[in-house]
Amino acid sequence: MVRLLTCGQTAWGHQRGPGAHHQPSRIDDRGTTVDRHRRLAAYRWCPFPRTPTLGANDPAAGRTGANMHDVTLDSLRRRMAAMHSLYYQAVSTMGSEHVNHVERPGTLPIAFSLFHYTNMEDASYLLITGEPPVWNEDWQARVNVAIDDHGKHRTVEEMMHQRIGDYDAFMEYQRAVFDRTEHWLATLGGDELERLVISRPFPPEVASTYSARVAGPQGITVLDAVECWMYQHGLRHMGEIELARSFVGLGGMTS
Repeated sequence: MVRLLTCGQTAWGHQRGPGAHHQPSRIDDRGTTVDRHRRLAAYRWCPFPRTPTLGANDPAAGRTGANMHDVTLDSLRRRMAAMHSLYYQAVSTMGSEHVNHVERPGTLPIAFSLFHYTNMEDASYLLITGEPPVWNEDWQARVNVAIDDHGKHRTVEEMMHQRIGDYDAFMEYQRAVFDRTEHWLATLGGDELERLVISRPFPPEVASTYSARVAGPQGITVLDAVECWMYQHGLRHMGEIELARSFVGLGGMTS
């Protein structure tokens, strides 16, 4: 069965925008407009974000599977490298006197955010790939952080005492972690993005995380893990670092 839309009405019941042709458009029972150009025009003037249904002959209809994996991976690689560059810029423009500064009781030093995020990316790599982390007793002996813990499950009162003992050694550790992640992403196959890392139901320590909110019906995939545990997580802590830099007379990374 085919029904007609009255003049000026779209497939979603909204009026067309200025300059639209006031002639009936045919749509089938599934709500798919027969004429592709009219569908896209209806989409253009819809006041709410909608995704038009593409027919089999539409060029964009074939942009799935491997092609979409390629697009996603390319974006992920560039975004991770850009996020890492913010950290490199930050550490190269600070000294230990800046990163170990505590503005007032109840606030965290930059040392916490720097070590926490780097060590969490290191730990996330373990969860995603199964390969051991870079951090070990030898790195602790070199970097000499006051609290040998990323602090995810500790209180602010505890972690405000975090300090980085050897700042140059920390920057070497950071570089080792970031380089390994970027090398892995550069060689990652598109199909791997869909692999489940943690399936539902989530344990309590995962259920309370941002990644649990992002996860699909089956659980947290490799793509979800990299986006949430690495990329989004890194940007969130970079915001902390940029704010804390203002406390010691330094500026942000970008305009």
